[in-house]
Amino acid sequence: MNAISIIGAGGLTGRELLKLLNHHPEFEVVHITSNQLAGKRYQESYPMDRFHKELVFQKHESSIPKGSTVVLATPNEVSLEMAPKLLDAGHKVIDLSGAYRLHDQEIFEKAYKLKHTHWDRMNSVVFGIPELYREKIKNSQFVSNPGCYSTASLLPVRLLDSNCNPNAKGIFSDINSTLVIDAKSGVSGAGGRTEDVGFSFTNTYENFRAYKILSHQHEPEIREYGLGIYENGRKDLDLIFTPHLLPIYRGILATIYIQTKSADIANSIPLALEQACESEIFLRYKNTPELVEIKNVQNTNYLDLSARVRGNNCVIVSALDNLLKGAAGQALQNLNLMHGLEEEMGLL
Repeated sequence: MNAISIIGAGGLTGRELLKLLNHHPEFEVVHITSNQLAGKRYQESYPMDRFHKELVFQKHESSIPKGSTVVLATPNEVSLEMAPKLLDAGHKVIDLSGAYRLHDQEIFEKAYKLKHTHWDRMNSVVFGIPELYREKIKNSQFVSNPGCYSTASLLPVRLLDSNCNPNAKGIFSDINSTLVIDAKSGVSGAGGRTEDVGFSFTNTYENFRAYKILSHQHEPEIREYGLGIYENGRKDLDLIFTPHLLPIYRGILATIYIQTKSADIANSIPLALEQACESEIFLRYKNTPELVEIKNVQNTNYLDLSARVRGNNCVIVSALDNLLKGAAGQALQNLNLMHGLEEEMGLL
């Protein structure tokens, strides 16, 4: 059995990962932490979750079992400092925060309002979307799990790049206008860990609003990996990402607007996406965009998508569960790959 330690196991994504690992045949959770719940048994704190093993929350700074793979389900500033120490101690690390996703330090510090103190580690980290970086993840000691909005938004876009999808010849280079992404999330994806009054029940019930307009921290992540700007991609394209808050608990739906120079190229987008999904177990292409719904992906690790074209304009709709494919489920994909296991193990 491969030993797993989860730092921040009392939060939303940490709990989701614990539930996924509960009956995993190759992983054993040996250590969990939460500064707020330290000293309490897991099932004492969350009696609604059944876990087969008696686990007690420890403090973040407590000793971590040697040889265990560590998942950091912690805030950006905590992951920033913990990840290098864990790597130096010989642990494999998956970080669910945004601390090690962006490769431009100035952009990172502006987006996250946080001074990056370990920039040298960006040379060794792998971005954890298996559908794009599977082989790199398999050989990595350090994986940065993508954001939930980012996964829903950038993955359909990057599948139009022939470097990632051989069926998408000529599409990526033919996009000729600003990409516009309009995304909506339930409260667990928009503010589940650090809620302010805007994410409280009284402000979300019977309400719908945009937030962090032109300033969301996932926008530069979508730009970097969705446009492949460090991978011979489209540095010349601009991107506008607008998040919205839905009055639901979990789920994200993104609508992506693309304009190409040629109508023929635009017409090739739906088939290229469908063909890409055929070889990916967690990507499901739907016959029409209207069939892409949050309710069909909640509590699953699937990302559903579809596209429709009119002239040289294409609209792509995607949906996922922000706590699973957008966080803990994708982390388990990465854990499986890093340990030489079947990628879908424990997820189907």
